Amino acid sequence: MKITPITGNRDFQRVYRRGKSCVSPGLVTYVLKNKNNNLRIGITTSKKVGKAVKRNRSRRLIRAAFSHLDVDMNQNYDIIFVARTKTCFLKSYEVERYMREHLRSLGIMKT
Repeated sequence: MKITPITGNRDFQRVYRRGKSCVSPGLVTYVLKNKNNNLRIGITTSKKVGKAVKRNRSRRLIRAAFSHLDVDMNQNYDIIFVARTKTCFLKSYEVERYMREHLRSLGIMKT
């Protein structure tokens, strides 16, 4: 399965405006179907999360948790994960559990 990053601000804004979202204390997930035949992932951490060390840890946690999930995913989706202030204090398996819950409720996970 081909996973590509979402890099353009226009793509992020489109997913925020038109996509479905799911919220938990440690993570926010936005999902929108795309016309490409690949899965695109974006990760956002704002300055509200903390200084650079906490933001980078949050991004690393989200990437690590997603790496365990990507085999169960449907294609043709743009997914954006937004870190929250609690994200950097969570363990990887907790972030993965939030992701599973969100992606199942949004209809992206196959299992």
